[in-house]
Amino acid sequence: MLRTIYYGFSQSFDVSARKAYEWCTDYGPGDMALMQEENATREVHHISDDVILLNDTYTVEGKTTVKQKLVCLYPDRLIWTSTHLIGPNTHSQYIYELVPQNDRQCCLNFTGLYLNHSIKEGTEMKEAGRLAKELKNMDSEIWKLLANEMEKELK
Repeated sequence: MLRTIYYGFSQSFDVSARKAYEWCTDYGPGDMALMQEENATREVHHISDDVILLNDTYTVEGKTTVKQKLVCLYPDRLIWTSTHLIGPNTHSQYIYELVPQNDRQCCLNFTGLYLNHSIKEGTEMKEAGRLAKELKNMDSEIWKLLANEMEKELK
Protein backbone atom coordinates (compact mmCIF):
# COMPACT_ATOMS: atom_id res chain seq x y z
CA MET A 1 0.00 0.00 0.00
CA LEU A 2 1.16 3.52 -0.75
CA ARG A 3 1.49 6.47 1.58
CA THR A 4 -0.91 9.33 0.80
CA ILE A 5 0.50 12.78 1.49
CA TYR A 6 -1.84 15.79 1.47
CA TYR A 7 -0.53 19.34 1.25
CA GLY A 8 -1.60 22.70 -0.02
CA PHE A 9 -0.93 26.41 -0.29
CA SER A 10 -2.37 29.62 -1.68
CA GLN A 11 -0.82 32.02 -4.19
CA SER A 12 -2.12 35.52 -4.92
CA PHE A 13 -2.23 36.96 -8.43
CA ASP A 14 -2.61 40.62 -9.38
CA VAL A 15 -4.89 39.78 -12.30
CA SER A 16 -8.58 38.89 -12.52
CA ALA A 17 -9.56 35.32 -11.77
CA ARG A 18 -10.83 34.76 -15.33
CA LYS A 19 -7.59 36.03 -16.91
CA ALA A 20 -5.54 33.95 -14.46
CA TYR A 21 -7.58 30.85 -15.29
CA GLU A 22 -7.12 31.33 -19.01
CA TRP A 23 -3.38 31.91 -18.60
CA CYS A 24 -2.88 28.94 -16.25
CA THR A 25 -4.78 26.50 -18.44
CA ASP A 26 -3.27 27.60 -21.77
CA TYR A 27 -0.76 24.75 -21.83
CA GLY A 28 2.09 24.77 -24.32
CA PRO A 29 5.64 23.52 -24.97
CA GLY A 30 7.10 26.69 -23.38
CA ASP A 31 5.63 25.93 -19.95
CA MET A 32 8.77 24.21 -18.70
CA ALA A 33 10.88 27.31 -19.34
CA LEU A 34 8.40 29.39 -17.30
CA MET A 35 8.96 26.99 -14.40
CA GLN A 36 12.73 27.19 -14.94
CA GLU A 37 12.87 23.49 -15.83
CA GLU A 38 15.89 23.61 -18.14
CA ASN A 39 16.11 19.88 -18.86
CA ALA A 40 12.45 19.24 -19.54
CA THR A 41 10.06 19.26 -22.48
CA ARG A 42 6.27 19.22 -22.72
CA GLU A 43 3.94 17.81 -25.35
CA VAL A 44 0.31 18.94 -25.20
CA HIS A 45 -2.54 16.86 -26.63
CA HIS A 46 -6.07 18.28 -26.54
CA ILE A 47 -8.43 15.34 -26.10
CA SER A 48 -11.51 17.60 -25.97
CA ASP A 49 -12.27 21.22 -25.12
CA ASP A 50 -12.01 20.46 -21.41
CA VAL A 51 -9.53 17.55 -21.28
CA ILE A 52 -5.81 17.78 -22.00
CA LEU A 53 -3.09 15.14 -21.92
CA LEU A 54 0.38 16.42 -20.98
CA ASN A 55 3.55 14.42 -21.62
CA ASP A 56 6.41 15.93 -19.65
CA THR A 57 9.92 14.52 -20.14
CA TYR A 58 12.70 15.34 -17.67
CA THR A 59 16.38 14.49 -18.15
CA VAL A 60 18.60 14.66 -15.07
CA GLU A 61 22.15 13.33 -15.06
CA GLY A 62 21.47 11.23 -18.14
CA LYS A 63 18.31 9.65 -16.69
CA THR A 64 14.99 10.32 -18.43
CA THR A 65 11.68 10.42 -16.58
CA VAL A 66 8.33 10.75 -18.32
CA LYS A 67 5.25 12.04 -16.52
CA GLN A 68 1.90 11.81 -18.25
CA LYS A 69 -0.86 13.95 -16.76
CA LEU A 70 -4.56 14.13 -17.47
CA VAL A 71 -5.81 17.69 -16.96
CA CYS A 72 -9.56 18.26 -16.60
CA LEU A 73 -10.84 21.82 -16.91
CA TYR A 74 -13.89 23.27 -15.17
CA PRO A 75 -13.95 26.82 -16.57
CA ASP A 76 -17.33 27.79 -15.09
CA ARG A 77 -15.95 27.08 -11.62
CA LEU A 78 -12.38 28.36 -12.27
CA ILE A 79 -11.04 24.93 -11.26
CA TRP A 80 -8.81 22.36 -12.94
CA THR A 81 -7.31 19.06 -11.89
CA SER A 82 -4.14 17.25 -12.89
CA THR A 83 -3.92 13.50 -12.39
CA HIS A 84 -0.64 11.67 -12.98
CA LEU A 85 -1.19 8.65 -15.22
CA ILE A 86 2.43 7.62 -15.82
CA GLY A 87 5.62 8.39 -13.91
CA PRO A 88 6.97 8.31 -10.39
CA ASN A 89 3.83 9.97 -8.96
CA THR A 90 1.29 7.71 -10.70
CA HIS A 91 -2.29 8.38 -9.54
CA SER A 92 -1.33 11.51 -7.59
CA GLN A 93 -3.85 14.29 -8.13
CA TYR A 94 -3.67 18.06 -7.83
CA ILE A 95 -6.59 20.46 -7.59
CA TYR A 96 -6.29 24.11 -8.59
CA GLU A 97 -9.02 26.60 -7.68
CA LEU A 98 -8.98 30.31 -8.43
CA VAL A 99 -10.95 32.49 -6.03
CA PRO A 100 -11.69 36.09 -7.07
CA GLN A 101 -10.63 38.68 -4.48
CA ASN A 102 -11.92 41.63 -6.51
CA ASP A 103 -12.04 42.61 -10.21
CA ARG A 104 -8.24 42.70 -10.52
CA GLN A 105 -6.95 40.14 -8.03
CA CYS A 106 -7.47 36.49 -7.22
CA CYS A 107 -5.99 33.70 -5.19
CA LEU A 108 -5.02 30.20 -6.30
CA ASN A 109 -5.86 27.53 -3.74
CA PHE A 110 -3.75 24.45 -4.47
CA THR A 111 -4.44 21.03 -2.94
CA GLY A 112 -2.10 18.13 -3.55
CA LEU A 113 -2.79 14.45 -3.02
CA TYR A 114 0.63 12.92 -3.53
CA LEU A 115 0.98 9.14 -3.60
CA ASN A 116 4.46 8.24 -2.48
CA HIS A 117 5.74 4.92 -3.72
CA SER A 118 8.71 4.70 -1.34
CA ILE A 119 7.15 5.65 2.01
CA LYS A 120 4.87 2.78 2.96
CA GLU A 121 1.73 2.98 5.10
CA GLY A 122 2.63 2.75 8.76
CA THR A 123 5.77 4.85 8.26
CA GLU A 124 6.22 7.44 10.93
CA MET A 125 4.03 10.50 10.51
CA LYS A 126 7.16 12.60 11.02
CA GLU A 127 8.57 11.44 7.67
CA ALA A 128 5.25 12.04 5.91
CA GLY A 129 5.06 15.52 7.45
CA ARG A 130 8.60 16.30 6.33
CA LEU A 131 7.76 15.25 2.78
CA ALA A 132 4.52 17.26 2.77
CA LYS A 133 6.45 20.37 3.82
CA GLU A 134 9.10 19.76 1.15
CA LEU A 135 6.46 19.31 -1.58
CA LYS A 136 4.58 22.41 -0.44
CA ASN A 137 7.75 24.51 -0.52
CA MET A 138 8.81 23.20 -3.93
CA ASP A 139 5.40 23.65 -5.58
CA SER A 140 4.72 27.04 -4.01
CA GLU A 141 8.10 28.30 -5.30
CA ILE A 142 7.13 27.24 -8.82
CA TRP A 143 3.82 29.10 -8.50
CA LYS A 144 5.65 32.23 -7.33
CA LEU A 145 7.66 32.08 -10.57
CA LEU A 146 4.48 31.54 -12.57
CA ALA A 147 2.73 34.42 -10.79
CA ASN A 148 5.55 36.78 -11.80
CA GLU A 149 5.46 35.60 -15.41
CA MET A 150 1.68 35.86 -15.57
CA GLU A 151 1.60 39.36 -14.14
CA LYS A 152 4.36 40.52 -16.53
CA GLU A 153 2.50 39.07 -19.49
CA LEU A 154 -0.99 40.27 -18.59
CA LYS A 155 -0.29 43.77 -17.28
